Amino acid sequence: MSSSVSTADPSTPPENAYRLADLLAYFLRLGSLGFGGPVALVGYMQRDLVDDRRWISEKDFKEGLALAQLAPGPLAAQLAIYLGWIHHGVLGATAVAFAFVLPSFLMVLGLSALYVRYGGLPWMRGAFYGIGAAVIAVIARSAFKLARTTVGKDPLYMLLFAASAGVTAWTESELVWLFVLSGVLAWAVRAPRQATMLSVAALPLAWLVTGQSGPAAPETLWKIGWYFAEAGAFVFGSGLAIVPFLHGGVVTDFGWLSEQQFLDAVAVAMITPGPVVITVSFIGYLVAGPLGATVAAIGVFLPCYLLVVIPARYFRRAVHDPRVKAFVDGVTVAAAGAIAGAAFVLGRRAVFDWPTLAIAGVTLLLVTRLKARY
Repeated sequence: MSSSVSTADPSTPPENAYRLADLLAYFLRLGSLGFGGPVALVGYMQRDLVDDRRWISEKDFKEGLALAQLAPGPLAAQLAIYLGWIHHGVLGATAVAFAFVLPSFLMVLGLSALYVRYGGLPWMRGAFYGIGAAVIAVIARSAFKLARTTVGKDPLYMLLFAASAGVTAWTESELVWLFVLSGVLAWAVRAPRQATMLSVAALPLAWLVTGQSGPAAPETLWKIGWYFAEAGAFVFGSGLAIVPFLHGGVVTDFGWLSEQQFLDAVAVAMITPGPVVITVSFIGYLVAGPLGATVAAIGVFLPCYLLVVIPARYFRRAVHDPRVKAFVDGVTVAAAGAIAGAAFVLGRRAVFDWPTLAIAGVTLLLVTRLKARY
């Protein structure tokens, strides 16, 4: 940032420096064109809203980022919600949430319809054949970057990372209790002297609930809503941290998708802009049509919305508490390990011949050499 910028306190930008409509227009654009995953999206927000337009103070941005890291759920979406709340309250937070998520939701909805309608055609199979291998390389790169920044050379964090990665790879699912246990263990070691912390039948159009296997039953919609709400409420880390959690439920427990279909769902999220967790809409569509996609999206984003808006006024005192920080550090390390384990589990299925191995290798080389921000 240029040295000629005003020397006014960056923590107190002028009142009404921007309208809510301006902020909504920005997040609609970011949700439509913001490729690169959660790290890139956060970087775009800081560059555009703090450095260039100066709508958000650096202090408010950092505190919003801290809250997004403390709470479970998709990092970029939570930060966007907080930035909407700063000067426009609950209305701003709600409007920004819709503006940021809606573009990618509509894109995934369209891709889901094409996948269900034409998924058996050679061109569709060929497209996902290559994308799946590339996605594995991106996930592996993300796991490496996240591990490098969260684990470092800390022996405790190395142990937690290895345990989470190993358990995820062995069980082929994400275990929420392992995340919590990692957080508690990190808290106990890092802050040992501190106190303990705290009805479908009535629908006129059957196509609304028709997925790849025909119309879904009402209980299936309830399962979709509750399961994805659980994912949004208990999965820490970046958007990719939800991948191993979803794999365990969607493929293993409920049997909604096959291994290849799940990998296709992740691929769709990676090739569309906006938050990575929009992959849940693709899954919901395959299970229960457009309504299933909508229920899945609401389920995964509603908890992260509430976990930003409700504590927004009170969390600042807790952000710098060493007890809270130690717990979150442990959970984040476990999330990084789960992503690494997920890369191994999915990689065994996506990279199965020389062409897919070549695609994965070239993608990994590109995202490493070009420092792609995934």
